[in-house]
Amino acid sequence: MSSSTGFAQRARDLADKADPYTRKRLLVLAERYDAKLGKPSPASRNLQRTLPLPRTVPAVSSVSDAGEA
Repeated sequence: MSSSTGFAQRARDLADKADPYTRKRLLVLAERYDAKLGKPSPASRNLQRTLPLPRTVPAVSSVSDAGEA
C-alpha cells in the first residue's frame, strides 16, 4: 500500500469523527490522495517529457553576389 493510500484512509477515519465542516474537508483531501494514485510524480513526468528538436538554420552561402560588398 502506498503512502497516499494510507493518508487517504487516515483522512477518512478522521472524517468519521469530525464535525461537518472538517468532515467535508477531510473527504475532499482523501479524494485528492486517491486521485494521485497511478499518476507519475512530477519528477517522473519531467523524465518522460521529450525535449524539443533543435531548430535548424539554413546554411549561409560563403559565395556572395558580385554586386554586394
